[in-house]
Amino acid sequence: MATPLLPGLDGLLDVCQRLGLRQVIPPASSRPPAPGALVEGTPLDPMLASVYSRMSKAILAADVAGISILQWDDSVNAVAERNRELRASWQGDLFARFVVFAGTPFLAHYFATVPGLADAEGYQPVVWVDSYEEGYALPLASNVDRFFDLYARYLESLIAHEDYAERGSAVLSFPWKVPHLVARDDRLVQLIEEGRFDFPQAGHDAGTWAHQVIEARRRIM
Repeated sequence: MATPLLPGLDGLLDVCQRLGLRQVIPPASSRPPAPGALVEGTPLDPMLASVYSRMSKAILAADVAGISILQWDDSVNAVAERNRELRASWQGDLFARFVVFAGTPFLAHYFATVPGLADAEGYQPVVWVDSYEEGYALPLASNVDRFFDLYARYLESLIAHEDYAERGSAVLSFPWKVPHLVARDDRLVQLIEEGRFDFPQAGHDAGTWAHQVIEARRRIM
Protein backbone atom coordinates (compact mmCIF):
# COMPACT_ATOMS: atom_id res chain seq x y z
CA MET A 1 0.00 0.00 0.00
CA ALA A 2 1.29 3.46 -0.92
CA THR A 3 1.90 5.81 1.98
CA PRO A 4 -1.20 8.01 2.30
CA LEU A 5 -0.75 11.71 1.72
CA LEU A 6 -1.95 13.91 4.58
CA PRO A 7 -3.10 17.29 3.23
CA GLY A 8 -5.35 17.75 6.24
CA LEU A 9 -2.43 17.39 8.63
CA ASP A 10 -0.30 19.72 6.51
CA GLY A 11 -3.13 22.25 6.57
CA LEU A 12 -3.45 21.99 10.35
CA LEU A 13 0.27 22.58 10.82
CA ASP A 14 0.08 25.59 8.50
CA VAL A 15 -2.91 27.01 10.40
CA CYS A 16 -1.13 26.62 13.73
CA GLN A 17 1.89 28.45 12.37
CA ARG A 18 -0.17 31.22 10.76
CA LEU A 19 -2.24 31.79 13.90
CA GLY A 20 0.78 31.64 16.19
CA LEU A 21 -0.41 28.55 18.05
CA ARG A 22 2.24 26.46 19.75
CA GLN A 23 3.43 23.21 18.19
CA VAL A 24 5.76 20.59 19.65
CA ILE A 25 6.68 17.96 17.06
CA PRO A 26 9.59 15.59 17.78
CA PRO A 27 10.99 13.70 14.76
CA ALA A 28 9.74 10.28 13.80
CA SER A 29 11.16 7.08 15.18
CA SER A 30 13.82 5.27 13.18
CA ARG A 31 11.33 2.40 13.01
CA PRO A 32 7.83 3.90 12.78
CA PRO A 33 4.87 1.52 12.93
CA ALA A 34 3.74 -0.04 9.67
CA PRO A 35 0.16 0.17 8.41
CA GLY A 36 -1.77 -2.66 10.00
CA ALA A 37 0.58 -3.00 12.98
CA LEU A 38 -1.46 -4.43 15.82
CA VAL A 39 -2.61 -2.27 18.71
CA GLU A 40 -4.09 -4.56 21.34
CA GLY A 41 -5.05 -6.97 18.57
CA THR A 42 -6.48 -4.27 16.28
CA PRO A 43 -4.85 -3.14 12.98
CA LEU A 44 -3.37 0.37 13.04
CA ASP A 45 -5.06 2.76 10.63
CA PRO A 46 -2.84 3.40 7.54
CA MET A 47 -3.17 7.17 7.89
CA LEU A 48 -2.05 6.99 11.50
CA ALA A 49 0.95 4.96 10.38
CA SER A 50 1.69 7.75 7.90
CA VAL A 51 1.47 10.32 10.73
CA TYR A 52 4.00 8.34 12.76
CA SER A 53 6.31 8.16 9.77
CA ARG A 54 6.59 11.96 10.12
CA MET A 55 6.58 12.49 13.90
CA SER A 56 6.91 10.33 17.01
CA LYS A 57 4.29 12.39 18.89
CA ALA A 58 2.96 15.94 18.82
CA ILE A 59 1.23 18.69 20.75
CA LEU A 60 -0.71 20.94 18.38
CA ALA A 61 -2.41 24.22 19.31
CA ALA A 62 -1.57 23.77 22.98
CA ASP A 63 -2.64 27.39 23.62
CA VAL A 64 -6.31 26.44 23.11
CA ALA A 65 -6.39 22.94 24.64
CA GLY A 66 -5.51 21.42 21.27
CA ILE A 67 -4.44 17.91 20.34
CA SER A 68 -1.80 15.73 21.98
CA ILE A 69 -0.82 12.80 19.73
CA LEU A 70 0.38 9.83 21.74
CA GLN A 71 4.05 8.87 21.52
CA TRP A 72 5.20 5.94 19.39
CA ASP A 73 8.93 5.60 18.91
CA ASP A 74 11.77 3.13 19.47
CA SER A 75 11.40 3.22 23.27
CA VAL A 76 7.73 3.99 23.94
CA ASN A 77 4.47 2.77 22.42
CA ALA A 78 2.03 4.97 24.30
CA VAL A 79 -0.76 4.07 21.87
CA ALA A 80 -0.75 0.44 23.00
CA GLU A 81 -0.19 1.39 26.64
CA ARG A 82 -3.01 3.93 26.81
CA ASN A 83 -5.51 1.69 25.03
CA ARG A 84 -4.63 -1.16 27.35
CA GLU A 85 -5.15 1.05 30.39
CA LEU A 86 -8.45 2.47 29.17
CA ARG A 87 -9.90 -0.91 28.27
CA ALA A 88 -8.86 -2.37 31.62
CA SER A 89 -10.09 0.51 33.77
CA TRP A 90 -13.32 1.44 32.00
CA GLN A 91 -16.56 -0.20 33.05
CA GLY A 92 -18.31 -1.45 29.90
CA ASP A 93 -17.06 -1.77 26.33
CA LEU A 94 -16.76 1.89 25.30
CA PHE A 95 -13.04 1.78 24.58
CA ALA A 96 -13.09 -1.79 23.27
CA ARG A 97 -14.51 -0.41 20.01
CA PHE A 98 -11.83 2.22 19.50
CA VAL A 99 -8.10 2.79 19.09
CA VAL A 100 -7.23 5.97 20.98
CA PHE A 101 -4.37 7.86 19.33
CA ALA A 102 -4.62 11.35 20.82
CA GLY A 103 -6.37 13.45 23.42
CA THR A 104 -6.91 16.90 24.82
CA PRO A 105 -4.15 17.72 27.33
CA PHE A 106 -5.26 17.60 30.98
CA LEU A 107 -8.78 16.43 30.11
CA ALA A 108 -10.37 12.98 29.85
CA HIS A 109 -11.24 13.64 26.21
CA TYR A 110 -9.77 11.41 23.53
CA PHE A 111 -9.57 11.10 19.75
CA ALA A 112 -9.85 7.55 18.46
CA THR A 113 -10.32 5.55 15.29
CA VAL A 114 -13.12 3.00 14.84
CA PRO A 115 -11.58 -0.14 13.30
CA GLY A 116 -14.97 -1.81 12.86
CA LEU A 117 -15.98 0.88 10.35
CA ALA A 118 -12.83 0.79 8.19
CA ASP A 119 -13.40 1.31 4.47
CA ALA A 120 -12.01 -0.82 1.62
CA GLU A 121 -8.58 0.84 1.96
CA GLY A 122 -8.47 0.28 5.69
CA TYR A 123 -9.09 3.94 6.60
CA GLN A 124 -11.00 4.24 9.86
CA PRO A 125 -13.42 6.99 10.95
CA VAL A 126 -12.50 9.16 13.94
CA VAL A 127 -14.59 9.83 17.03
CA TRP A 128 -14.25 12.17 20.02
CA VAL A 129 -14.65 10.30 23.30
CA ASP A 130 -15.68 11.94 26.56
CA SER A 131 -14.81 9.52 29.36
CA TYR A 132 -16.31 11.50 32.21
CA GLU A 133 -19.16 9.88 34.14
CA GLU A 134 -20.97 7.39 31.89
CA GLY A 135 -18.90 8.21 28.80
CA TYR A 136 -19.96 8.64 25.19
CA ALA A 137 -18.55 9.18 21.70
CA LEU A 138 -19.28 11.66 18.91
CA PRO A 139 -18.39 10.97 15.25
CA LEU A 140 -15.93 13.55 13.92
CA ALA A 141 -14.49 12.52 10.58
CA SER A 142 -14.55 9.77 7.97
CA ASN A 143 -10.79 9.27 8.30
CA VAL A 144 -7.77 10.53 10.23
CA ASP A 145 -6.74 13.19 7.72
CA ARG A 146 -10.27 14.57 7.51
CA PHE A 147 -10.10 14.91 11.30
CA PHE A 148 -6.98 17.07 11.03
CA ASP A 149 -8.70 19.17 8.36
CA LEU A 150 -11.74 19.58 10.63
CA TYR A 151 -9.58 20.73 13.52
CA ALA A 152 -7.80 23.26 11.31
CA ARG A 153 -11.16 24.75 10.29
CA TYR A 154 -12.21 24.80 13.94
CA LEU A 155 -9.08 26.72 14.95
CA GLU A 156 -9.68 29.30 12.24
CA SER A 157 -13.28 29.79 13.41
CA LEU A 158 -12.24 29.91 17.06
CA ILE A 159 -9.53 32.54 16.67
CA ALA A 160 -11.81 34.65 14.45
CA HIS A 161 -14.63 34.64 17.03
CA GLU A 162 -15.36 38.12 18.38
CA ASP A 163 -15.18 36.93 22.00
CA TYR A 164 -12.08 34.76 21.67
CA ALA A 165 -9.71 37.34 23.19
CA GLU A 166 -11.86 37.49 26.32
CA ARG A 167 -13.05 33.90 26.74
CA GLY A 168 -10.59 31.73 24.82
CA SER A 169 -11.72 28.31 23.59
CA ALA A 170 -14.84 28.46 25.79
CA VAL A 171 -16.55 30.56 23.10
CA LEU A 172 -16.57 27.62 20.66
CA SER A 173 -16.23 24.28 22.42
CA PHE A 174 -15.04 21.40 20.26
CA PRO A 175 -16.86 19.48 18.89
CA TRP A 176 -20.24 20.44 20.37
CA LYS A 177 -20.39 23.93 18.86
CA VAL A 178 -19.19 23.05 15.35
CA PRO A 179 -21.64 20.53 13.79
CA HIS A 180 -21.65 22.76 10.68
CA LEU A 181 -17.93 22.07 10.21
CA VAL A 182 -18.30 18.33 10.78
CA ALA A 183 -21.10 18.34 8.18
CA ARG A 184 -18.63 19.10 5.37
CA ASP A 185 -17.51 15.46 5.46
CA ASP A 186 -19.90 13.67 3.07
CA ARG A 187 -18.77 10.17 3.92
CA LEU A 188 -19.10 10.80 7.65
CA VAL A 189 -22.63 12.14 7.28
CA GLN A 190 -23.53 9.06 5.25
CA LEU A 191 -22.25 6.81 8.06
CA ILE A 192 -24.25 8.79 10.62
CA GLU A 193 -27.42 8.56 8.54
CA GLU A 194 -26.92 4.80 8.19
CA GLY A 195 -26.77 4.50 11.99
CA ARG A 196 -23.21 3.17 11.97
CA PHE A 197 -22.25 5.29 15.01
CA ASP A 198 -25.10 4.07 17.19
CA PHE A 199 -23.06 3.58 20.36
CA PRO A 200 -25.26 2.78 23.39
CA GLN A 201 -23.08 5.07 25.51
CA ALA A 202 -23.74 8.11 23.34
CA GLY A 203 -26.93 9.26 25.04
CA HIS A 204 -29.65 11.72 24.06
CA ASP A 205 -27.46 14.82 23.74
CA ALA A 206 -25.06 13.08 21.36
CA GLY A 207 -27.99 11.88 19.27
CA THR A 208 -29.28 15.44 19.06
CA TRP A 209 -25.84 16.64 18.02
CA ALA A 210 -25.64 14.02 15.26
CA HIS A 211 -29.02 15.25 13.98
CA GLN A 212 -27.61 18.78 13.89
CA VAL A 213 -24.74 17.51 11.72
CA ILE A 214 -27.20 15.92 9.28
CA GLU A 215 -29.33 19.06 9.11
CA ALA A 216 -26.25 21.22 8.57
CA ARG A 217 -25.23 18.98 5.67
CA ARG A 218 -28.63 19.40 4.05
CA ARG A 219 -28.31 23.18 4.28
CA ILE A 220 -24.89 23.00 2.61
CA MET A 221 -26.33 20.94 -0.23
